[in-house]
Amino acid sequence: MGAFERSGPDKISRSIGATFATFDRTIMIGKWLSCATQHQVQSLERSWRVRETNLSFLILSGSSFHLHSSSHSSLRTMSEQPNVIIVGGGLGGLTAAILLERAGIKYHVFERAKEVKPLGAGIILNAAIQPVFEQLGILDAIRGISKKVHTIDYCKEDMERFFSFDLSTSMEATGYDSIVSTRGELYDTLLSQIPPSKITMGKKVMSIEQNDLGAMVRLNDGATHHCDILIGADGAYSAIRQCLYKRLVKTGDLPATDKDDLYVGFVCMVGTTVPLDPEKYPDLTNEFSKFVQVTGQDKPYAWTTLSVSGNRICWSAKMQIDSTLQSKDMMFKNSEWGSESNGDMIQAIRNFTNPFGGTLGDLIDATPEGLISKVYLEEKIFETWHGGRTVLIGDACHKMLPSAGMGAMNAMQDAVALVNNIYDLEANTPEAISKAFQLYYDERYSRAKQQYETSKIHGRLIYGQTLLQRAGRYVFSNWMPKSVLLKSFIKAGAYRPCAVFLPLPENRGIGHVEPQKPSKRYLQEQEDRPTSTAAFAL
Repeated sequence: MGAFERSGPDKISRSIGATFATFDRTIMIGKWLSCATQHQVQSLERSWRVRETNLSFLILSGSSFHLHSSSHSSLRTMSEQPNVIIVGGGLGGLTAAILLERAGIKYHVFERAKEVKPLGAGIILNAAIQPVFEQLGILDAIRGISKKVHTIDYCKEDMERFFSFDLSTSMEATGYDSIVSTRGELYDTLLSQIPPSKITMGKKVMSIEQNDLGAMVRLNDGATHHCDILIGADGAYSAIRQCLYKRLVKTGDLPATDKDDLYVGFVCMVGTTVPLDPEKYPDLTNEFSKFVQVTGQDKPYAWTTLSVSGNRICWSAKMQIDSTLQSKDMMFKNSEWGSESNGDMIQAIRNFTNPFGGTLGDLIDATPEGLISKVYLEEKIFETWHGGRTVLIGDACHKMLPSAGMGAMNAMQDAVALVNNIYDLEANTPEAISKAFQLYYDERYSRAKQQYETSKIHGRLIYGQTLLQRAGRYVFSNWMPKSVLLKSFIKAGAYRPCAVFLPLPENRGIGHVEPQKPSKRYLQEQEDRPTSTAAFAL
């Protein structure tokens, strides 16, 4: 018989009630159990598949109870999987959700936007992230909405090319072409992999609480939701990070550098046109994306254009600013992609030269007004990525400039590394969760910091207009060997985290690929599978 039937509902109610006395925000369930009939308890026991163990606590999450055992084996069973809440439905949050879905781990996503508009410009994906999408079976779908990127040209305002970066030769080493798609289409492709019942839009987190028994989020509608693990994937001005840091400040555990504001050096305007006439823009018919970075002369601007699938052009313009002159309130208001207050900047950039012919104004006029967005480009890498049952990914813990296309890929790499460690949790306990988070941090922090520094240097070389930055651009374009850049690009692609609970993709390139630590749980499950099948056949 199960633990419920042996102890009886009254005794269980008193035990659970005592356990929950310290968790003041968690809904009490002892009262229900105390008046439940024996039949109800037995039915509940069968549906939960309670094992012959001592129950340490119950957590009520939504309409579901989650059982946690005080005794456990080194490899968890499916009934011991943690319950995860993801706050933030951006590219990093969606990638985490897809991986949890495939791993069979319960989760729910809360996104504060009521609807996600196809804002932003192009997203480049290379060998550092494509293999995991291959594992998930969606790489072909992503390629179907993308164009290959073989060359990035860097030009002056008069379209004189001062540098060109050839990516085509990296294919042999990495086994993957670099590809570019619109942010909106990549988002839709990822979103299509998540059951609609597992993501809720228009829900903003107002506060969080956590202790040894679990974590809780309180939303703007007053509702509370409980979980074992809380993932903050909610951007540069992360509400989850702010709540976590307030708690760490009180305990004296937050480093001084994490108390500093994000640095803001640029403001960016982006958009993607409607389908254009290939006769007017012949480069649209090319198999490869025409990707051009333009640096303004005697003006604090740089701009980018690139062709994407569907005869469209993604464009962006960056203006260098003195962040000390910008109020914190204004930076916060514009911290996410939005279409407000665009008029002044549109007028300032509309006569800039368009590498495809004509002016940027032609591309702006071909872009729906509501899909032109402006955002401040913050920079910062935080030292603290987790605390208790809460962990951060993506812009919430490392905000990078978009100059080298690293922000989105790093967010998705975070998701892979984190979910791998959640999958391999030794137990659903605070100690095991903290250990898993630290393993995630150990894998990702140094790499993210290196990518952060690279994006910082690259951004100032391409966008910067100070005397020192212009001098650096001259040295970079005239004396930097292209072979050094190519080796650096290939080396970055050697780290390609994949899901440890799925078969690894074949290494198609001839270059080095960093070995990935295998999952003991997955290996054990693979060893047990033939035995179970044979036993079932008998």
